[in-house]
Amino acid sequence: MPTLLAVAHGTRDGRGPGVVGALLARVRELRPWLPVAESYAELAEPSLEEAVSGVGGPVVVVPLLLGRGYHALVDIPGRVERLRPDAVVAGPLGPSAMLAGAVADRLLAGLPGGPRLLRSDAVVLGAAGSSDPAGVADVRAAARLLSRRLRRPVPFGFVAAGGPPLAGVVAEQRASGAGRVLVASYLLAPGFFHGRMGGAGADHVSGPVGAHGALARLVLRRFDEARLACADVVPVA
Repeated sequence: MPTLLAVAHGTRDGRGPGVVGALLARVRELRPWLPVAESYAELAEPSLEEAVSGVGGPVVVVPLLLGRGYHALVDIPGRVERLRPDAVVAGPLGPSAMLAGAVADRLLAGLPGGPRLLRSDAVVLGAAGSSDPAGVADVRAAARLLSRRLRRPVPFGFVAAGGPPLAGVVAEQRASGAGRVLVASYLLAPGFFHGRMGGAGADHVSGPVGAHGALARLVLRRFDEARLACADVVPVA
């Protein structure tokens, strides 16, 4: 059985590793026979290099990233290739209907007044941002999935570079007559970007997805997909 090596982005916020640890604890509960290890691309320990070097057998690396971008497409695969060319690197967790469900749950669970959207509410998907067009496309797809889940339009905005500024999108929704403007956080863990969402002018910002059960199942799905994609194909006579 290969080891599932999870790689989170990393944050200086001390709560981040706690969230990752809680998520991986849920992964272990779902599949207790599977070896699961933790690592970070930057800003936290153990580093990806330390963790990869410590795995003795086969390994499938699963980035705990919600979309494509530099870390998912270039950085993590390149670093793994240099140390363990036999390793398999899975795709990022999102976009996914399972992830959209988790984002919706976090939004509804924290709403002032109870877990129910009002007809006059406007929902905006808040993401970190990406300079990679593929990353922007993934957030756009995630917003569509959340829109279907909530049965209302869901635009998106970024708190970093690469797309429409979240504060501007929030202001547009308010100007269009929304009763409340709610930001659904498209982040794994608290930290710098979640703090910036709080300053975008919304009436409410949901908590990060965190150790949601659907996200734990999605981690295992990406692990299984990567294993199957690289399995030897036996020709049929």
